[in-house]
Amino acid sequence: MNTPILALIIVAVAGAAVALQTPINAALGRNIGSGVAAAAVSFGVGFAILLAVLLLRGELGALPRAASASPVLLLGGVLGAFYVWSVLWAIPTLGALTVISALILGQLSAALVIDATGLLGLTVQAITPTRIAAAALVAAGLVLSRF
Repeated sequence: MNTPILALIIVAVAGAAVALQTPINAALGRNIGSGVAAAAVSFGVGFAILLAVLLLRGELGALPRAASASPVLLLGGVLGAFYVWSVLWAIPTLGALTVISALILGQLSAALVIDATGLLGLTVQAITPTRIAAAALVAAGLVLSRF
């Protein structure tokens, strides 16, 4: 069922969701008077949804096993919290296009290193001139989005 085309479509839709999430969270922060509180509410709502999905799938029993995972593997939550807070903090100053452009450039830069090193057991992917050009084009787009 998981094909490359389906995966690309779902990830592209998720990218659109991130673009929508950013101004929604920023508006929530303005509404309640705190960006950090808005990030916490956002995570709380997401947590509730994921608990419901786990329950519906019969996978709630997987949660206690997280206690035995390496602490490094729990950093995803820290990184996610930083991401949500940083974009809702920056969007009023930079606007949605520039924030998302900077986000994508950061993701591509990190992804090049992750692919080249095979971090956390991923298959090593070479850093090629084409892949560097892709990141450079996003960097150019970031500059154009702001200046």
